[in-house]
Amino acid sequence: MRFALPVVRLSRFVMRTALITFAALSTAAATPMISNTLYAQDLGIKVGATAPDAPLETLDGKTVQLSTLMAGKPTLLEFWATWCGNCKQLEPAMLAAHAKYKDRVQFIAVAVSLNQSVERVKAYQARFKVPLTFLYDRRGDASEAYDAPATSYVVLIDKAGKVVYTGVGGTQNLDAAIAKALGGL
Repeated sequence: MRFALPVVRLSRFVMRTALITFAALSTAAATPMISNTLYAQDLGIKVGATAPDAPLETLDGKTVQLSTLMAGKPTLLEFWATWCGNCKQLEPAMLAAHAKYKDRVQFIAVAVSLNQSVERVKAYQARFKVPLTFLYDRRGDASEAYDAPATSYVVLIDKAGKVVYTGVGGTQNLDAAIAKALGGL
């Protein structure tokens, strides 16, 4: 008797995240004295690029184009997950930046679909009262369009639609990044 294994299609984001995690863990194990920090500019969308559009879902299941939310206003995107330790570490800085700039900058948490559901995102938002706009990237379209290397990946886009900053990790300087998006204010 022969058994057929199911064919599984993994998005580029899932495959890249797995490879980066493996590489980071391998590097850390082999060379504990060398920093293994990954910089978004090595992997993600390039600073100066035009911000791409992508379809996402609201938490109530409606499709929305990312460009409609960014129109004419600087935007901070964080590719995020409920299980992401770096995202949780970055959250206080994100909340402080939101409190300071919420009238001038659009804050969007793009929830990746890897090991996560809309229900988990809703439960997280309800429990922790995070005031960002949460969108769900069910098919990985936004993750792929922005070449997101991992969760906690932040992209700042100015009001003209140009990428002015990218970064990964829980200790990013969001004030400096937002200043770039606001034109040095």
